[in-house]
Order: sequence, then C-alpha cells, then structure tokens
Amino acid sequence: MLNFLQQIDESLLRFINVTCANPITDKAMPLITKEESWIIFYVLFWLSLVFTGGKRGAIAGILLLLLILITDQTSNYIKDYFQRIRPCNVMTGLHMLVNCTQSYSMPSSHALNNFAAATFLSHFYPKYKYALFSGAFIVAISRIFVGVHYPFDMLIGAMMGIIISMLLLAVWKFINNKFKILKS
Repeated sequence: MLNFLQQIDESLLRFINVTCANPITDKAMPLITKEESWIIFYVLFWLSLVFTGGKRGAIAGILLLLLILITDQTSNYIKDYFQRIRPCNVMTGLHMLVNCTQSYSMPSSHALNNFAAATFLSHFYPKYKYALFSGAFIVAISRIFVGVHYPFDMLIGAMMGIIISMLLLAVWKFINNKFKILKS
C-alpha cells in the first residue's frame, strides 16, 4: 500500500513539477516559495492587525503568533519523526528551481503554517476567507513546482495546519465564551 501511495505521489510531483512547468511558473514560483519574498507582507499585515485592527485585530495578532509557534514546532517534530527524504534528493529528472536542502520534507512547513493562518484568520475575518486560502494554496503548490516537496507533503501539511488552527480556535472560543472578551 505504501509503495502504491509513493508511486502516486511521485507521479503527481512529476506532473506538476515537470509537465506543468512553463516560463511563468519558472519565474513566479521561486519568488513565491521564498520566505524573504513575503515576510515583509506578513510583518506589515501583522502590525496592521495589532495596531489598527482594534481589540479584534490585537487578539487575532497575538493568537496568530502563538499559532505559528505551535505549527512550526509541530512541523519540525513530525519531520524529525518520519524523516521523509525530499524528492530532490532521491528523484532524478526534476525541474529544480531552487536549491535542495538536506532537511526532511514531510509535512511541508510552508503548507502547515499558511493553511493554519488562513483557517485562523478566516474565523476573525470571514470576508477574506477565499483570498487567505488562495494565498495558502499558491504558497503550498509553489513547493512542488520548485521541486522540494511531494504533493502529499503539502496535503498533510495543509490538513495539519487546519486541524491545529481549529484546536486553537476551540480554545479561544471557550475562553471568549467564559470571559466575553469579544462579541461574536
């Protein structure tokens, strides 16, 4: 069964990374996948939440930091536990757009963190839900386009991010219901 799933994962990776490669994705995906490309946006967004978003924004911003700390640490722990080798270290013929590292690949921290943030922020700002999840998806799929993750790494990362975010939201809702910090 695991061999069958690995074959599906490799086939999907080759389809996205090699077959779907084109001049647009070859330019865009390395920029999208680099944290340096969007960290300024995230910092400015977070500062805007905390300092201009009122009580709701401040609470969302503080809880968002806690969420990313949890998801990042969870991702690192799971990677070390499963020790799945990155596809760029074991597969030939990939369309490599960034350097391949020796770190483990499953789950994708990019997918985990971005889907966790999208889920979490969608609770506080539901009208931005589609934009948030679209952004998370684009960042996640960029990791496949550049050749450093399998599709299942992305899927597992996204699912873990959503679940962890929902757990933190459940804790927040419990606290908020008990202490009436924010009106629903």
